[in-house]
Amino acid sequence: MGEANGIQVAEVVAQQLESLLEAGNYDGAKLLLGPVQEVDAAEAIGSLPRTLQALAFRLLPKDEAIEVYEYLDAAVQQTLLERLRSGEVLELVEEMSPDDRVRLFDELPAKVVRRLLAELSPAERRITAQLLGYEAETAGRLMTTEFVDLKEFHSAAQALAIVRRRARDTETIYSLYVTDGSRHLTGILSLRDLVTADPEARIGDVMTREVVSVDTDTNQQEVARAIQRYDFLAVPVVDREQRLVGIVTVDDVIDVIEQEATRDLYAAGAVQAGDEDDYFQSNLFTVARRRVVWLLVLLVANSGTSAVIASQELVLKQVVVLAAFIPLLIGTGGNVGAQSSTVVIRGLSTQRLQAMGAWRAIWREAVAGALLGLLMVLAVVPWAAYVAGSWGVATAAGLSLVVITTLAATAGAALPLLFDRLGLDPALMSAPFIATITDVAGVFIYLQLASWLLLRVASPA
Repeated sequence: MGEANGIQVAEVVAQQLESLLEAGNYDGAKLLLGPVQEVDAAEAIGSLPRTLQALAFRLLPKDEAIEVYEYLDAAVQQTLLERLRSGEVLELVEEMSPDDRVRLFDELPAKVVRRLLAELSPAERRITAQLLGYEAETAGRLMTTEFVDLKEFHSAAQALAIVRRRARDTETIYSLYVTDGSRHLTGILSLRDLVTADPEARIGDVMTREVVSVDTDTNQQEVARAIQRYDFLAVPVVDREQRLVGIVTVDDVIDVIEQEATRDLYAAGAVQAGDEDDYFQSNLFTVARRRVVWLLVLLVANSGTSAVIASQELVLKQVVVLAAFIPLLIGTGGNVGAQSSTVVIRGLSTQRLQAMGAWRAIWREAVAGALLGLLMVLAVVPWAAYVAGSWGVATAAGLSLVVITTLAATAGAALPLLFDRLGLDPALMSAPFIATITDVAGVFIYLQLASWLLLRVASPA
């Protein structure tokens, strides 16, 4: 079933479910939810009015309820915790996979987390506390401790028996890990390798010893790149002593990619992103607060443009038509800078730019900016001469356009790379910010060049 069909299913189920619950037909609602996939059931329940969400959730069988809960949005999960009885909450949290439980705890108030931790079984409390102890947005915080590990001395038949016994309690069985007596990671094999191996063969003879792993403190973006690069379903996580402590699965990485892409897009649009929440579900005061921060910064920066124009009052008074071309020049510069910053930020994100090198990338964008300026001059100069009735003004506009596009492309490439070198998020050097810098410099260049051409070299027409 495609994504679009899945969304349609969830919408239809939500409509029917709401009607059945409002009519008090709980048996019908339970039958309706029975054949629905967990992800679709989660979306349907999440779209119900809050007063009906807990009621619909209680109709799910216990095993299915755990899986559906893990698919719910964080806000809906919190709402359910508030509305379910304490016994139901404890059972629900106890049965969640460790990584999903940690993500839930990250969204809950500290007081609630302490209470839930105290009520967990000793084993689950220990695992959860261990994961919470790692830095946010690292492999340690992202991983699950539910995996199948084997020993080199196991036969293939013994290993298959272990997989069958532990399959229900683990995140994935398609990647199997081999450890020694001290839990050091020594090898890996796929379920296919195990199934096709001779039943009497030793795991040590079947496994692959060259294992790609990540450390517990590896940034989640690096984990995502590793899984993407090697087409893994899961990547093992080791501690400083190279002991296997968990795995990060591809479904968790997809969430990371979505989260990072959302942050980058917010930053590129000069919007202060929240942590893991839905921007469109935030109240208007929160929305305004996030957007006004960058707008105030840009407002202060844009005041530089006004200051430059005011400082060139003499040339503008003598050749008033110069002002007509200011929007064209700064608009073009802003667009070119935005294009360069976009391709560079994307190149950094996908690690395609690192192979080229920073200086080569900047030079490439600078040349591209100059070429763009020269191509646009062919259209701008004749038009400017016609509008202004002066080839001097047209020449000033044309030369300024080439300089501005070159400068904008250079700044659009260099500033994100500078932020990356300083250890900051390159996306913070957003298109609006680069456009503002280009505006100030572009207006100064244009008016200075026009002043030199029209007032010193030649008299205005």
